[in-house]
Amino acid sequence: MYARLSSIMFPIATLLFIGAIVWGYQEHQEKNSVLIKAENQYQRAFHDLSHHMGRLHDQLGQTLAVSSASQGMQRKGMVNVWRLTSQAQNEINQLPLAMLPFNKAEQFLTRISNFAYRTAVRDLNKQPLTPEELKTMKSLYKTAESVNLELGKVQDAVISDHLRWMDVEVAMASENGPNNNTIIDGFKAMDKQMGAYPEADWGPSAMSTDRKLSSAGLEGKEMSQAEIKKKALDFLGHQAKETNAKISEDGSKTDMPIFAVSVKGQGGVNIQLDYTRKGGHLLWFMNPREVKSRKLDFDTARNKGSQFLVRHDYKEMTPITYDEYDHVAVFTFVHTLNGVKIYPDKVTVRVALDNGEAVGLQASDHVFAEKVLDPGKPKITKEQAQKGLNPDFRVEDYSLSVIENEMRKSVLCHEFVGKINNHRYRIFMNADTGEEENIEEIPDSAKAIYR
Repeated sequence: MYARLSSIMFPIATLLFIGAIVWGYQEHQEKNSVLIKAENQYQRAFHDLSHHMGRLHDQLGQTLAVSSASQGMQRKGMVNVWRLTSQAQNEINQLPLAMLPFNKAEQFLTRISNFAYRTAVRDLNKQPLTPEELKTMKSLYKTAESVNLELGKVQDAVISDHLRWMDVEVAMASENGPNNNTIIDGFKAMDKQMGAYPEADWGPSAMSTDRKLSSAGLEGKEMSQAEIKKKALDFLGHQAKETNAKISEDGSKTDMPIFAVSVKGQGGVNIQLDYTRKGGHLLWFMNPREVKSRKLDFDTARNKGSQFLVRHDYKEMTPITYDEYDHVAVFTFVHTLNGVKIYPDKVTVRVALDNGEAVGLQASDHVFAEKVLDPGKPKITKEQAQKGLNPDFRVEDYSLSVIENEMRKSVLCHEFVGKINNHRYRIFMNADTGEEENIEEIPDSAKAIYR
């Protein structure tokens, strides 16, 4: 009997064993194929990064070499610097550096990109490069040279020693390892070089484009945890009980210390609020409760959002955009002053469409916006500005508005809302010069605001 059973089971077991070997081999081959593909992508991104950083250094040198009267060549050079920096940023994002402290290098490249872009888009005939900006470029050129030196060492080691980027991932993921990988060490040295670039060397153009949130310009006194806790409970009203509130301080050693408040709401959800320590200004509020149905129409939701803002002392606010996600209406409101929309001063409100409750507020733009006390008077009329529009643009709405230009300076504009090519746009015409200052497409979701 056992012999008969063995004669049946042995071939089956053999087939299963062979099948397992074949399956394991295929899995191994597929895994190797994925690893090889990933390694090739990492190698390509790294060598492209090295190439573009070298070209960035060369382009900075060429731009500095041209005459100060050659505004055309300077503009072309800055456009190329911006393009090369953007490519380098993209390639860094493709490398397995997420666990590596590389933030200084990324910030450095972002600043170069912003500096180059803002310089290139302005009229250099009217606003040539200042001595401070030329000094900035010289420092950028020197720092780029040092960075390329470190990058060259890493590239030489990668080629000569056949280093693999997959080993970088393993080394960074290791909790106990010393992380003495050549590539990791090289990138740490690069980050150190870029981080050594002094803040004071950035010219006025770059400083205006790299806005840093700081509590220095905020009004009010330094608040205690108890005071912030009371503000949060007052804001939430009947939803909150003091025993359910927890508060912690974040960023105490930074330029933006904040208090984070967590309150247990109905249904056990954690309602979150962030306040600045100086002045106790609310930056962010979120009630993440699930909204299961849509019962309110657009007009009712908009009114609920407006009433919520008025209750919490956000007055003279006008809705400019609308969207809807998971039965929640999302409105962006801008402050209005004497009928003029102040676009930098804005808040975003989330309204639940089941009962009209406000379940979210983003107010950091409002808190840190430069307070416009007088928007000024336009030098050219609406009719004069309208002559500069495309003849096919059909105007549906009009107002005066203050926006930020490319240099992040407040500019008074004639704002025209209308349609062309079956799409709706806002076009901002400079109220002093009549030139187009900005244009943006209005999504279909916001069409109810302008109906």
